[in-house]
Amino acid sequence: MEELYGYSYDEIDVGMTDVFSKTVTEADIMAYAGVSGDTNPVHLNEEFAAQTMFKARIAHGMLSSGFISAVFGTKLPGPGCIYIAQNLKFKAPVKIGDTVVARVTALEKDDAKKMIKFETVCTVGDTAVITGDATIMIPDRG
Repeated sequence: MEELYGYSYDEIDVGMTDVFSKTVTEADIMAYAGVSGDTNPVHLNEEFAAQTMFKARIAHGMLSSGFISAVFGTKLPGPGCIYIAQNLKFKAPVKIGDTVVARVTALEKDDAKKMIKFETVCTVGDTAVITGDATIMIPDRG
């Protein structure tokens, strides 16, 4: 059962960081639209999207923000952690074929609550597409 758990609270130091990277595909956008119900034509209709400020279809912002959750749930802190809060700023669009790198970095620890505040950033190349912070609870293993 131990392999199902990530880092314990005490094993995480301020400054620790980890990443998840994914190239966004047509299938990702269609699957997200189906699961979420968000069928905004800026994501699904090329003719509509061509008339927008983006000039082409863009991925759902929450699809890319989900990559932050992937870091938390699989790497840092890893399995067993609980999302408490997330603040997001969407800074730039993500298009089909873009590779999004989600990075989380431990900022501060709350020993009384066993919670850690993380900086959260998604980038495409050198461009930050999402910035924010999150609070994660790391339950005891015992």
